[in-house]
Amino acid sequence: MSKPLKQIHLAAHFPGVNNTTVWSDPKAGSHIEFSSFVHFAQTAERAKFDFLFLAEGLRLREQGGKIYDLDVVGRPDTFTVLTALAAVTEHLGLTGTINSTFNEPYEVARQFASLDHLSDGRAAWNVVTSWDAFTGENFRRGGFLPQSERYSRAKEFLQTAADLFDSWQGDEILADQETGTFLRDAKAGAFVHAGQHFDIEGQFNVPRSPQGRPVIFQAGDSDEGREFAASTADAIFSRYATLKEGQEFYTDVKGRLAKYGRRADQLLILPAASFVLGNTDAEAEELAHEVRRQQVSGATAIKHLEFVWNRDLSAYDPDGPLPDIDPDLGEHTVARGRAQVRMYRDPLATAREWRERAEANNWSIRDLVIETGNRQNFVGTPTTVAATINDFVQADASDGFILVPHITPGGLDGFADTVVPLLQERGVFRTEYEGTTLRDHLGLAHPDAETAGERAAS
Repeated sequence: MSKPLKQIHLAAHFPGVNNTTVWSDPKAGSHIEFSSFVHFAQTAERAKFDFLFLAEGLRLREQGGKIYDLDVVGRPDTFTVLTALAAVTEHLGLTGTINSTFNEPYEVARQFASLDHLSDGRAAWNVVTSWDAFTGENFRRGGFLPQSERYSRAKEFLQTAADLFDSWQGDEILADQETGTFLRDAKAGAFVHAGQHFDIEGQFNVPRSPQGRPVIFQAGDSDEGREFAASTADAIFSRYATLKEGQEFYTDVKGRLAKYGRRADQLLILPAASFVLGNTDAEAEELAHEVRRQQVSGATAIKHLEFVWNRDLSAYDPDGPLPDIDPDLGEHTVARGRAQVRMYRDPLATAREWRERAEANNWSIRDLVIETGNRQNFVGTPTTVAATINDFVQADASDGFILVPHITPGGLDGFADTVVPLLQERGVFRTEYEGTTLRDHLGLAHPDAETAGERAAS
């Protein structure tokens, strides 16, 4: 008996502060103006995507003590943008990254519960931690939290927020105009939480929202991050681009669910993916190469090399050979606020490897950065891309993808118009929304239904 076809989940990431975006392209628009967000969100909804995703940047990144102006600088507040988008969309889920290190559970729970009400049940929260004191300098508690305690705080933060969401059962509002009775229970919303990181008590002032709680996303790839996702999240992002790596990650994370009494379908795995479309596969490959050249200018290549060398390399020619000096292993960091710095645990080994590859292939600094940097995941005709995406999902390398176009806000248009119809023809992607909430789109049970099932089983 053949295995039934899995339904593909698709989402769209509005690419803000990053060098994936070719902001200098004539077709590129604003990353700040609301019209860009509207166009992007409405395109995703027209294509019947599950949700739109906003990342977060709590501080402008620096390099050599100056703002890193090769990225798109600045990002509007996540909740403000998502709430505004709720008014110009009807079905699309609205997912935002909110930091658990520099916020408080009460205010975050209140904001997400409000967004879920205003969007009629389309809110989702990507729970992240902050890893550097540099970002923390913007906050009162700047830099005090040791890295070892980040997940401890995040776990308690999420549990505390869940306690607040669940402090309303959903049936407390009577609103009897004849008797003048508004609440069945005057203690609705009452909560007490005392723990290592939070000690709060009071009454939560937002009644239970349509989804009960927002959908929870998590992005950690460490063993601790995977365990955190398996125990609490509804979906986890993945950074693995090849089929084999994707399958290994998929098997590992899904295999951790049983110990928490969860089924494999209660956690979705959604890698981020970029794409380039062409009329032929060869044309798409040429376009992909051109995009990479746009994304990695000479100045950008030098900046990226500084992540590893931890030195000012501005005097080097990006079209010349790699530096013959070794990386600086000092504690200071030339590139502050960039996650890439953490990727290179052994700078000396990385430098040796890169020199060997550059010499073997006659690569310049810029060539090396282009070849070792992020590549487009899906390149080809719409038919090729649709087939590849479907192959990944059916082979259990993912449950779908979060697409990151390199042009904003119109970079999603071609995918929506050409690839999505092919996936629909294959019967692996919806032609219409079948539910009203983001949980419906993702095939996730409502928390109240899960609780009722647990009660019935006990």
